[in-house]
Formats: sequence, C-alpha cells, structure tokens
Amino acid sequence: MEQERHVLVIFPHPDDEAFGVSGTIAVHTERKTPVTYACLTLGEMGRNLGNPPFATRESLPDIRKAELQKAAAAIGIQDLRMMGLRDKTLEFEDDQKMMNLVTDLINELDPSLIITFYPGYSVHPDHEATARAVVRAVRVLEADKRPKLHCVAFANNTLEEIGAADIRYDIRHVYDKKMDAMKAHISQTIWMLKDLESSVAAEGSELHDRFNYEHFWTYTFDEKDKVSEIKS
Repeated sequence: MEQERHVLVIFPHPDDEAFGVSGTIAVHTERKTPVTYACLTLGEMGRNLGNPPFATRESLPDIRKAELQKAAAAIGIQDLRMMGLRDKTLEFEDDQKMMNLVTDLINELDPSLIITFYPGYSVHPDHEATARAVVRAVRVLEADKRPKLHCVAFANNTLEEIGAADIRYDIRHVYDKKMDAMKAHISQTIWMLKDLESSVAAEGSELHDRFNYEHFWTYTFDEKDKVSEIKS
C-alpha cells in the first residue's frame, strides 16, 4: 500500500466503509495519513429496525449517526463529513449537484487517492449515483491533477466484465479494527456478526478471503470511459 498525501473516502451509507474498506482506512490512519470520510446519507431508510424493534423510522437516523461516529473512531478517522442527503434518493438528485459536491471536496482536500464504488458494478442505486458523481468530478480534472481512484465492486457480473480486482490488500494485522467498525454499526449487523466471525475464521472460505483482504479496482479514464452515459 502506497503512502498517500490525503485519502478521501466517499460512500452513501453508514456501514459501507466498514464492510468494504475499513481495514485499508485503518492502515492509512495508522500511518498518520489524513483520511476524510464523506458519508452522503445517514442510512435512515435502513430496513433493520430490530425484532423486537429497537428503533422507529424517526429515531433511526440518530442511532445510525452515533454508530457511524463510533465506527469512524474505531478505524482512526478524524475528519468525518455527514453530507446530509436523503437515503435511497441519490439516484434522483441532480447530476450536476452530485458532481459539484465531490468537486468541492477535491478542491478543499487535494486528495492523492479517492475510494468509492465502481460505477455499473455496485448494485444499489445510491451506490451507483455516488460512483457516477465521483468519476465525473475526477474526469474533468487535467490528467496530471487527477487523484488515483480505487473502487469497490461486487455485482454478479464484475469478474466477467471488468475482471479480477487490480489490488488485494492484506489487512489481517488490522482485522480487529475492521471488526470493531462493523460492530459499531450494530443496528444493521447484529443479525449476522456471530455467524460471520466463525465463517471468516475458516481458512480457505470465501468470507475468510473477503474480510482478511480488501479488493479494489482502479478506475482509468480512456476512450472506453462511458460513465457519463450510465444511468441507474
């Protein structure tokens, strides 16, 4: 993993960072690299309200905000930005507004690396809208001014269409921090954590690889770059 000047992480929901990239973030923060996490919503439309219910639709945003703050602290993020957009509506936001939001962050922070979802391969409409906004904002920069773009992809057709991940980070030495970040989002993860931990411990299992290593696809800009045409 390269030493970065500043890492900007942009995801739409609390817990997106925990599952996909919390180990990578923890490595950067251990190196004293500044990390900014721009979380676009509070995940207030999350389906898990508990059984029996521990939250209402009205109380869930405050719960998820506190969980996000706890998760950020677990992996050393000191600059957490809650951008205030509404969960499950990002696909309907104005494209220029979304792009400007990302552009403003880039202009302020001058990151050498941005971590986000890969457009077209991240399944959820909010994920896709976020990915498109990031790629559009980076594309308009001069080629030598663009930060690196490392993307998370998990659609069923990922391997067939864009191939295996370009980057595979071994994050076993910060695995405990990754689990702490996941446990912080307890409203959404309580139903799965016990079984998950036992499955992850099984050498050779798919979950062992997914949670002990983190995978990224590098986004490159060339004549095949068609993200401006991608619609949700």
